[in-house]
Amino acid sequence: MIVVGITGASGVIYGIRLLEALKKLNIESALVMSDLSKVVIESETDYTVEDVINLADNYYDFHDLTASINSGSFKTNGLVIVPCTMKTLSSIANGYGANTITRVADVSLKEKRPTIIVPRETPLRSIHLQNMLTLSQEGATILPAMPGFYSNPKTIDDQIDFIVGKILDSLKIENNLFKRWE
Repeated sequence: MIVVGITGASGVIYGIRLLEALKKLNIESALVMSDLSKVVIESETDYTVEDVINLADNYYDFHDLTASINSGSFKTNGLVIVPCTMKTLSSIANGYGANTITRVADVSLKEKRPTIIVPRETPLRSIHLQNMLTLSQEGATILPAMPGFYSNPKTIDDQIDFIVGKILDSLKIENNLFKRWE
C-alpha cells in the first residue's frame, strides 16, 4: 500500500494523477487530505473532493491521530506527500506530528520506508531549503514539482505525468508515464 497525502499547496493535480496511476497499476492506495487541499481541489481542478476520495482504496481523516496508518506496526510500502506545503514540510522536519499526514510521515521516516516529499512552493527561502535538507538527511526523497522538457511535452498533462512518473520511479514502480532520455 502506498499512502498519498495531499496538502493545500497549488498543484493538487499531481496527487490526483498519482492516485489514478496507482489504481491503473492495481497498487493499493491510502489517501489523507488536509482541510485546505479540499478547497484547492475544488478551485484548481474539475474533480470534486468525493471524486478524489473514490480514487483511493482507503481514506483516512486528516484529524484522526488514531488512524491505523499512524502506527509503525501498520505496514505500508511508502508515503508520498504531493503537493507538500512548506508548513507540512516544516512540521515533518521538526518532528511535529499534529495531524494524520505529519504523523504518518514521522512513522514512515522512523521505519525507514520510502518517503517522498513533493514541494510545490517557489521561490524558496533558506528555511525551506534547510527543512528539505533535514528531511533528505533522514532518508526522505525531495522531489520538487519541476517537470523536465527533454521528453518534449505537448500538453500540461504531459508535464504532470512526468512528475508522477518520477514519483513512481522513486517508489521503484515500473511505469511509462513519460518519455525517457535516450
